[in-house]
Amino acid sequence: MSHFVYDVVVIGGGPGGSTCGSFLKLHDPNLKVGIFERDIFPREHVGESQLPIISSVLNEIGVWDKIEAAGFPVKIGATYRWGSTDDLWDFNFLPHGEFQDEPRPAKYEGQRRETAFQVDRAVYDKILLDHARELGCEVQEDCAVREVKKEGDRIDGLVLANGDTVEAKTYIDGSGHSGFLRRAMGVPIEEPSKLKNIAIYDYWQNTEWAVSLGVGGTRVQVMSVGYGWLWFIPISETRTSIGLVCPAEYYKKSGLRPEELYLKAIADDPRISSLLAEATREEILQTTKDWSFVAERLTGENWILVGEAAGFADPILAAGLTLTHVSAKEAALTILEMNRGTDKQWLFEAYSERNRRKIYQHIRFADYWYTANTHFDELKEYTREIAKDAGLDLDANAAFRWLGTGGFVEDDMEVGGIAGFRIDSLHQLASKFTKTASDSVIHGFSGFPLALEGATRIKVPVYQNGGVIAVKAYRRGSKTLPMAGLFGVLTEALLMSPRLDVAVTNIARKIAQKGVQYDSHFHGQLIQTLEAMARDGWVRCIEVPGANPISAKFDEENAYVETNHDEERFADRVAASLRSS
Repeated sequence: MSHFVYDVVVIGGGPGGSTCGSFLKLHDPNLKVGIFERDIFPREHVGESQLPIISSVLNEIGVWDKIEAAGFPVKIGATYRWGSTDDLWDFNFLPHGEFQDEPRPAKYEGQRRETAFQVDRAVYDKILLDHARELGCEVQEDCAVREVKKEGDRIDGLVLANGDTVEAKTYIDGSGHSGFLRRAMGVPIEEPSKLKNIAIYDYWQNTEWAVSLGVGGTRVQVMSVGYGWLWFIPISETRTSIGLVCPAEYYKKSGLRPEELYLKAIADDPRISSLLAEATREEILQTTKDWSFVAERLTGENWILVGEAAGFADPILAAGLTLTHVSAKEAALTILEMNRGTDKQWLFEAYSERNRRKIYQHIRFADYWYTANTHFDELKEYTREIAKDAGLDLDANAAFRWLGTGGFVEDDMEVGGIAGFRIDSLHQLASKFTKTASDSVIHGFSGFPLALEGATRIKVPVYQNGGVIAVKAYRRGSKTLPMAGLFGVLTEALLMSPRLDVAVTNIARKIAQKGVQYDSHFHGQLIQTLEAMARDGWVRCIEVPGANPISAKFDEENAYVETNHDEERFADRVAASLRSS
């Protein structure tokens, strides 16, 4: 038996553990980082659909080129049958889903900054872990942790399955859903959602892709059936992940075995079943529970939870890997900043509060997605129960008030929003779900005096450049207004003049001095920022004599949330091909 000493020990070599280790070694090569993984990679794991923010993380740690070279399909959005209509609709990462054909592998630039990957986790996770090893992390696979030595809230060491012991200054729980450290340290979890779903999934070879855009570009398919929903996610040129999500209670009452229910759901959906005409199942059917939860705290005296060890939100929003990668980055930068002498208590508390809030927002938004789906014919009473407990009806404006309980101002988003969705997209989604438009709270007004009464000044973290920057912010109740990004720019301008036209002129002049053009895109982001601040009560909306009121109505559709036009686009491509030949 041997004893090993590290600066940081990471339990788990999945995306959370490997990303955390990579950030640590990237910004401080002298740190001794150990990653202990129970399995031998590659190994199968569910969770393939990503969001664009992950691409920026992959690029930051220098693994983008390796992931891109693996040839995973490029995700440019998702196609849904969901809400109050049978019509298919798209959520696009690129305007109108227009993905330009380009050779692969490609660089992280241009349109690829706005896209994501659909990954085979066995391949993806191994690339990430090998990259962490190449950066200098000491990785041990087939090396489970069996015991946590602790005193109070402090971890004094770990005991491995082979009897070796490990000691570190800081410990990271990247063990995923099992939450090995979380359980060992006795941290309770909260289950704020009524949703108690299970997922039944398998992999198929040689399916058709519902849509193919350029070289490797596609959209995932999310199709609701009367008792749940199906995902269809191509993860390689030949392999597709197909899963069914439904309430555990429905599965129990159905009297069907998991495989029977799974095949029934596929047969019940003509879009998905038509894509499988020439496909074959791998027949490695698996079942897992998708119960949303969040740990009551994510940090202790010398330990931090990342990824699913910290919490889990229903997969309808495809946020699992996003929460994992981003929390792993922020945990690593927290440790790096702590090592520079910044107040550990503030760093740990800020990390815990911030990431707990993110998980809660995704859980809350997932609840809304389910209650807004009138296609769940056999589960209408179930969804009504969720809505009743949440204090939510399906009126778009009531839904907005409920969704915004935790605040629309997010300091890690360019503009206001919730769970990674910009506020304009939230309006379009509400329209899709309810067939009623949600109102803008700033429309028709021309003045927006700041409303900072009763707010206290605090510091909030900004995670960048290998560290954590403390940024001034205002806090009132559960709402926070950071003086960073567009929120800071707009707040400063409104302090000078509450008239929006004057504020815009001052902002345009100021950013021009920095070489930034005040164009329609910038203006649109500024208006969404103002909408978020107004909804969170940081500005009042007034009419100013002689000033033109703002027009801020939201259309039912825009370039990012729109009716699906795949059949029309396919016909246009065929016609163009025939003309060229």
